[in-house]
Amino acid sequence: MAEQEKQLKEKQENPEQVSRRKFLTSTAFASAAGLGMGTGIMPNVGLAARNKYNAEVGPGELDEYYGFWSGGHSGEVRILGIPSMRELMRIPVFNIDSATGWGISNESKEVLGTDTPHLNGDAHHPHMSMTDGRYDGRYVFINDKANTRVARIRCDIMKTDKITHIPNVSAIHGLRVQKVPRTNYVFCNAEFRIPHPNDGRDLTDPKKYYTMFTAINADTMEVAWQVIVDGNLDNTDADYAGKYACSTCYNSEGAVDLAGTMRNERDWAVVFNIPRIEAAVKAGKHTTLAGSDVPVLDGRHGSQLTVYIPVPKSPHGLNTSPDGEYFVANGKLSPTVSIISTAKIDDWFAGKLKNPRDTIVGEPELGLGPLHTAFDGRGNAYTTLFIDSQIAKWNIADAIKAYQGEKVRYIRQKLDVQYQPGHNHTTMGETRDADGKWLVALCKFSKDRFLPCGPLHPENDQLIDISGEKMKLVHDGPTYAEPHDCMMVHRSKMKPLKIWKRDDPFFATTAAMAKKDGITLEKDNKVIRDGKKVRVYMTSVAPNYGLTEFTVKKGDQVTVTITNMDKIEDVTHGFCMVNHGVSMEIGPQQTASVTFMANQAGVHWYYCHWFCHALHMEMRGRMLVEA
Repeated sequence: MAEQEKQLKEKQENPEQVSRRKFLTSTAFASAAGLGMGTGIMPNVGLAARNKYNAEVGPGELDEYYGFWSGGHSGEVRILGIPSMRELMRIPVFNIDSATGWGISNESKEVLGTDTPHLNGDAHHPHMSMTDGRYDGRYVFINDKANTRVARIRCDIMKTDKITHIPNVSAIHGLRVQKVPRTNYVFCNAEFRIPHPNDGRDLTDPKKYYTMFTAINADTMEVAWQVIVDGNLDNTDADYAGKYACSTCYNSEGAVDLAGTMRNERDWAVVFNIPRIEAAVKAGKHTTLAGSDVPVLDGRHGSQLTVYIPVPKSPHGLNTSPDGEYFVANGKLSPTVSIISTAKIDDWFAGKLKNPRDTIVGEPELGLGPLHTAFDGRGNAYTTLFIDSQIAKWNIADAIKAYQGEKVRYIRQKLDVQYQPGHNHTTMGETRDADGKWLVALCKFSKDRFLPCGPLHPENDQLIDISGEKMKLVHDGPTYAEPHDCMMVHRSKMKPLKIWKRDDPFFATTAAMAKKDGITLEKDNKVIRDGKKVRVYMTSVAPNYGLTEFTVKKGDQVTVTITNMDKIEDVTHGFCMVNHGVSMEIGPQQTASVTFMANQAGVHWYYCHWFCHALHMEMRGRMLVEA
């Protein structure tokens, strides 16, 4: 008992010096003392606490920030309001979504392209386009680790408009955007090493495996170039000068098994010199690989295009400070993070440094399992400690002083979270405009934090107030697997549409077909027969379809195109053909289409499945299929 009381006093006086694991070694003490800490469970944060820290958003009030959450292995992106943590919308990206018809409608299939057979996705890192290091509200980009793809979401309509399959590599993981002068490139890391060519000839020879760093043209979504690296790439970020991207890189051993990837005490943070890479591509100093015309450059050890900075151990997260002075590489299997100076990277490429480790200006010890670091714009950093289940707040300048030998305390606070946090992000923290108001910790385990719902547990997003000297937990939120990462942007940066524009390129292909058929989408309700292909055009105005019946023959390929002529926001219509696996969304002033086979003779009803009117149930029609 005396030892536990001593630990409690020590934690209260020096919170940064006591680990969560040490503090929670005895359940008996906490239970006897009535503190409710025996299992490491904090009481749920209620309404009063949220109001105290201005986290409550009342009825009719709007959140200050948009949060873009990855959906992980659901393959989607979710939009949350911050600080309410209310889920506002889901954007299907790599997944099938029957509510909106994503993966069912012709417009979505055009975006998905040849990847339509992939019914899964693993969406990890959503990041917004920037101009001069500031969010510009144009696009959000997201990767699919499962199928080696990158998608672009238009922020005016909150729909995915482009998906690009990345050639020559396997499993896109880390993704960030070029920040300055604007997002010309989306940088992404392919994690898994594969032989080239990957045609079965070198299956068991890891010495012939490698992976690559990829740059995508953000405007065209075409792959601009790729750089071969040593090791396995993990996360990445860009600087604020338009010169460098930096990626964590583990498995310096070149192993293909777990034990082998953990032998070395140090792996790397790899810096890519963007101007040099661009110059090499322009000069033709590159090659191409079979099946792709993408320029490929060699950035392995000894290249003038890269520098490999040794950092401990199996590094994971890579984050850029808002002032642009530092990259921070998080150690994962080391209690440290490495602070890398962008000015010293300049010195390295100028030939002024002999040892890549000389680019490191600080290496603070924070706790067990540092994964990701976020920033508040006031000189402080916040790092998730996966094993300790904590957020460590530390001061960058003081950590640098400590590395130089000064006796200074750089850890400001440690806050317990539930449990095993992965990514964390601050409001506007990945830009020059980091405002230090809120931090979100994305915790992988919730355990007994919420009502049990069977063996599969929700994960736990926790909202933390960082506006003062001390971090304060103000909200828990259960979430469906797996919100791997997020970013938060002030609502002033966003200008989403409330109704569609009639000339939107999203349905340009459909409009072109209608024009070819002599159809005016805004007024015509007609059936066009073209052999075994039937194109049905109709309008919709609540609570009516322009056609309440049409006739086809068994075996016809039927395309139904609907234009929603309502001009009032919220009056979204749907189209669902019973027993045909067909449904889609048609928003106000939108045109949408879907193609299916009429394989069943008889009467088949279609109906609006988005509630739109008092007579919504009566909004329906018949497809008559002749035998």
